[in-house]
Amino acid sequence: MDSRLCEGDATNGMKKIYLDYAASTPVDPAVFEAMRPYFSEKFGNPGSLHSFGQEAIAVVDRSRETIAKAIGAEFREIIFTGSATEANNLALRGAVNNLRSQISDLKTPRIIISAIEHESVLETARDLEKDGIEVIYLPVDACGAVDMGKLKSSLNERTVLVSIMYANNEIGTIQPIKEIAEIVHGQRANGPTSQRARPLLHTDAVQAFQFLDCGVNALGVDLMTLSAHKIYGPKGIGALYRRIYDTCLPQAMVTGGGQEFGLRSGTENVPSIAGFAKTVELLRSPANSHELAGKKIAALRDRFWVELKKIYPKAEVNGQTANSNPQLANYRLPITDYRLPNILNVYFPDHLAEDLLAKLDLAGLAVSAGSACRSRAVESSYVLEALGYSKDRAKRSVRFSFGRPTTEGEIDRALGIVKESLTVTPRT
Repeated sequence: MDSRLCEGDATNGMKKIYLDYAASTPVDPAVFEAMRPYFSEKFGNPGSLHSFGQEAIAVVDRSRETIAKAIGAEFREIIFTGSATEANNLALRGAVNNLRSQISDLKTPRIIISAIEHESVLETARDLEKDGIEVIYLPVDACGAVDMGKLKSSLNERTVLVSIMYANNEIGTIQPIKEIAEIVHGQRANGPTSQRARPLLHTDAVQAFQFLDCGVNALGVDLMTLSAHKIYGPKGIGALYRRIYDTCLPQAMVTGGGQEFGLRSGTENVPSIAGFAKTVELLRSPANSHELAGKKIAALRDRFWVELKKIYPKAEVNGQTANSNPQLANYRLPITDYRLPNILNVYFPDHLAEDLLAKLDLAGLAVSAGSACRSRAVESSYVLEALGYSKDRAKRSVRFSFGRPTTEGEIDRALGIVKESLTVTPRT
């Protein structure tokens, strides 16, 4: 991996260590080079008919084809957005508004989401509640897995959409999307003929994309959200996959010139679209295959945990079954079956996360207390509370997330910084 990916600033003569890859990743140099021409040399508007415009629309089309191919979709099923948050909004609001416009007697539409969705899904659902939509929040178990029984019992003839994230951004839990799809598809098959095209199934695959198979046909999803900046691409570009049905396309939220097949008007962000496609190309290369990347990063994560447990025996991992298995509690983690390999959420009983984050950052180690999309103030994690943990535990938990540039040397240095920071008298 190119060492330029994460150079950082110097702290006391040493390079800063970044262990917050679940929040964002550095742009791969190859991605940056793929974007460069579209800032100045090939700067045309894709909507223009002259050669500059044709050059721009050509790269948009090639990029759309690249991303579609990567997930087994059709060209017209990829909609570029300004972010994953916008894509999630388009999925939820667009699906609800479209069905409302087509079914005049659809009373109190219902959507179903998990209690640990990203804020862009949770807050959108809460906003839809104000507009008369019924929202079912599925509970999760101590590992973060959704209650499948509750999902089955919550589906009814009024359900228009189910949205379950593929993998959680704070604890890394992987949801059984294929099984969820079978349940949702079963609801369709059993419904009246006029309702066979719903409910739709949406998954936020932003964290999952670089580690898991996101083939839309194998998963059985109708809508899927992707983002570039989580996979070593640029910020400010996302995508929504939408399976093409005659009557169930999401309705546009941004109107204007009719770009993105009428679902997202506005001049296309050509440099970022080109960069997004390049990140996907790199992900599909043998060196960055799901299996190889996952094993390398999981090994670094587990090494970090083993040594951290020695440094601070009181530490506990959030979101795993350690309490029922003492061996797992001390030195081992379940890795690939239900958890992403790059996320480690740790409870430090004697230290407030707010204080610990500040100490670590001053010492040259960047980590987080959870999602980067919440307020910059450190708040207790609603994800951890949904798992059954107390608010106090949530306020004393820190997320470490590892990436392709992470090295064994960085792991060793990070452990040293953590050890030193934990020796400071804590605030209770």
